[in-house]
This record gives sequence, structure tokens and C-alpha cells, in this order.
Amino acid sequence: MKVSKLKNVYFLGIGGIGMSALARYMQTNGINVYGYDKTATKLTKTLEKSGMKIHYHEDVDLIPTDLDLIVYTPAIPDSNQEKKYLLKSGIPFKKRAEVLGWVSNERKILAVAGTHGKTTTCSILTHVLKIGGVDCNAFLGGIAMNYKSNFVAGKSKVVVVEADEYDRSFLHLSPYAAAITSMDADHLDIYQDAKQMKSSGFNAFSKRIKKGGHLFLNEGLQLRKPNGVSKRHYGVVKAEIQARNIKVKNGYFYFDFCDGKTVWKDLKFTLPGVHNIENAVAAISLARLVKVKEAEVRKALASFKGIKRRFEFIIRKRGLTYIDDYAHHPTEIVAAINAARMLYPERKLTGVFQPHLYSRTKDFKIGFAKALDLLDEAILLPIYPAREKPIKGVTSKSIFDLMKSKNKKIVKKEKLLEFIKNKKVDVLMTLGAGDIDTEVQGLKNALA
Repeated sequence: MKVSKLKNVYFLGIGGIGMSALARYMQTNGINVYGYDKTATKLTKTLEKSGMKIHYHEDVDLIPTDLDLIVYTPAIPDSNQEKKYLLKSGIPFKKRAEVLGWVSNERKILAVAGTHGKTTTCSILTHVLKIGGVDCNAFLGGIAMNYKSNFVAGKSKVVVVEADEYDRSFLHLSPYAAAITSMDADHLDIYQDAKQMKSSGFNAFSKRIKKGGHLFLNEGLQLRKPNGVSKRHYGVVKAEIQARNIKVKNGYFYFDFCDGKTVWKDLKFTLPGVHNIENAVAAISLARLVKVKEAEVRKALASFKGIKRRFEFIIRKRGLTYIDDYAHHPTEIVAAINAARMLYPERKLTGVFQPHLYSRTKDFKIGFAKALDLLDEAILLPIYPAREKPIKGVTSKSIFDLMKSKNKKIVKKEKLLEFIKNKKVDVLMTLGAGDIDTEVQGLKNALA
């Protein structure tokens, strides 16, 4: 299916971060975009302002009749009336991942996969390429603050793609080069266990890299080398491609980039945390494959503004800091808290965490408890269910009861603002992938 042949495309679940990026790509290519989502958000309102026609209740009469393609997300349940109707329509009905594959695979794909770190790495890579004169397209899993979008348009043959392991979506891609940032167990509703996730997920993805291509693995990750593909590790300890001499100076991180032959000293980087320096090393490694030079990398890292809800500073002033982060897996929470500790070693950290999904809470409750114990004070909200129905016995208390901290509290979401108003806050972090972001402005106002 050729994009040039499409005139009208309908997105079922257009408000998803991956779906909306693809919708923006279609619109950029002159296609009329229509869509449905169950909830209006800032993101969907932005799409509407750009000219997309979106509605927010199931109504088959609102679906255009002259569609060339329907793109859907697996998050839409089979009970959805529009989904039932469109499945019988005879119009091509494709998953987002499949469509992303066929619009990308004719280009030179630089892909980033991993259970965490991929959105940040993709966004850094996109900025490095743009500053380096490589006019790439980019499909991102978050809003890159430099471009205020999750899709960045370009005219070159290079495309940056966030390769999503959920539902094995990344197996529709055929990259020229890929970085894998992490392979921690997640999405066990899809993979059953970590071993299967590695074999039928990440190992299968690495085999899709084109002959003569490149694979970069975070140090400590082990995958078989795909035939005809070079494989190198990156990291901060003993990897072949390494960040050295990491230091914090005036609120910024600095490091040396070393790959065994090249040493670039004192790169200034705007994002905090060792995990983000690893992400930057992966992005640099991919960018160098398309001839981006040292001076351009320096400029890009120092001017990178970050990603919406990835260690985003909401308030940053003397005596009061508020950071909002999308972290929804124990490893991500640990990384976010450790980054805050490195920046503010002597200050009190208060964290508000909203668990995302009953299944994830059930699978990782011990890990969540250990991660939240790293805070000086932890506040837990009820679980955000997203696409799931409740699981008996699984609540935020499942995590709360396993925590060793004495300074912890479960608070209903509607009571959060009042609770925070009555506290002396030094460094506040909101953590989670649900709808905790809807509280950010209220918390900002309350703290101010």
C-alpha cells in the first residue's frame, strides 16, 4: 500500500501517542485524517486544531464513507461498536504497527527498542540528526520539547522509529541499525515470562536488522549476533562504546564519549541521571552511522530540551523543585529517583506514584515497593486501570504493605491537591503513566 495513493484515513484510537504520530505523518503527506477516541485530551485537541476531524463517542454515523484505510490500536476492545462495524466494511483494516512498518521500511530506519529508555533515546537521536543536517522523519513515543510534537517531519531517507515491544509491534520493522536500551520483564500478558520476551521479542527483532546493518546493546544485555550485522555494547562501565568521567556541574551533567578510537571530552548534557547518559551514548552511536560530526553532537546535547513527562521540570527554583515523570516500571522509578538524588543529594524527596495497570501491579509489586522506599516520603494513588478490568486482591495497598518506609500514605486522586497543599514540600516528583498528568497544573498552582 502506497501513501501516495491514500486520500482518507480513519484512526480508531487516534489519541494514543503512537497512533497520533502516525496520523500526523499522514496529514503531512496531504491525506485527510479522521478519528475516534473515547476521551478528549490536550493531544487530541492539538490534532483537531491542525485540521483532523475527531469524535469522542462510539457512533458509526460519524465515520466517513469514502475511506481508503483504517488504522487501529489493540487498546480498542472488540466490544467497541465502531470496531465491529469497520471490521465488516471491507476497507483495509490494519494495526498501527503494520502501517508504521510499511511507511518506514523503504527508508533507512534507525530504531530504538527497549522496555524503558527508547522514547528518550529516540528524541535525543532526532535532535542530534536535525542539528547535524540529517533531515529525518521521526516517530516518537512522547512529545519532544524541541519540536513540540511526537512526529517530526523531514525530507531525507533517514527515519527514526521507536520500536515498541508491546504486542510484538517491532517485528513489523526492518531497520538499518538499532539500539536496545533494556530488556527488563514487562508486558507479561503478552510474553508470559522474561525468557519468552527475550527470545520471541527482542531476539526476533534483532534478526530483522538488514544485512550490513548495526546493533548496539546496552552493557549487560546479551543477544546472539544476527548474521551479517555488527554488534557492539555501549554503557558507562566496561562497554566498547562508553561514557567516562561523568560529573555534575552547575545543574548539568558532563561526560566523555569514547568508542575505542575516538574520544570527545566534556560533552555537556541537559538531562539528569546516568541512565540518560547511557541513552545519549546510544543516540550518538546511531547518529555517527549517518556521518554526524562532533561539533554538531556537542551543540545538540547542550540544547536538548527533553521530553514531555520524562523528568520534566515543572518548578525549578531556589527551595522548591517539582519534577513530573512517566516512570511506570520499577526500574524506571529507581532511575528517576536516583537522578533526583544526584542533583539534590541533601534535599527531601517526596514522590507521588500512580500504579498503571492491575496486571503490572500484580507482577511487579515487590519491585515497586523497593523502588518507592528510595524516597523520603511516598504517596500512592489508586491504580489507573487503562484497558484492564480489576484483578481480585490487587490494589495500591498491595505495594504499600510491602514497603519498609514509615513515611508513606495512600491518598485518593481527588484528595491529592488538598493533601499536598498542607505539606512542606522540598523536591516533589509525580510518577506514573496513567492520568496523573492531569494533576500537574493543579499541583504547580498549589505549590506556587
